[in-house]
Amino acid sequence: MQKSWVYIITNKNSTVLYTGVTSNLQKRMFEHKSKVNKSFAAKYNCEKLVYLQEFSDVTQAIEYEKKIKAGNRARKEKLVNAQNPDWIDLSKDMILG
Repeated sequence: MQKSWVYIITNKNSTVLYTGVTSNLQKRMFEHKSKVNKSFAAKYNCEKLVYLQEFSDVTQAIEYEKKIKAGNRARKEKLVNAQNPDWIDLSKDMILG
């Protein structure tokens, strides 16, 4: 099985949260930071990785992403705060590109 990640990114002021799923986290973060795609995340400058959950099965990852997206902002903030209370950019140590 291929590893997959569900992630939450935000903008500089943490006013917008975007939830996504990927099988290549480094590539996906590079795309978000360089705004390769004209997407929701690019429009709102979401490039700060604040939450990350790894899965060994992409199907489980997609289901979890849907569950997070179905929740409200408070639920997403609770997830981030439990894992990353200072909301630091978890992608800072990644080699992107």
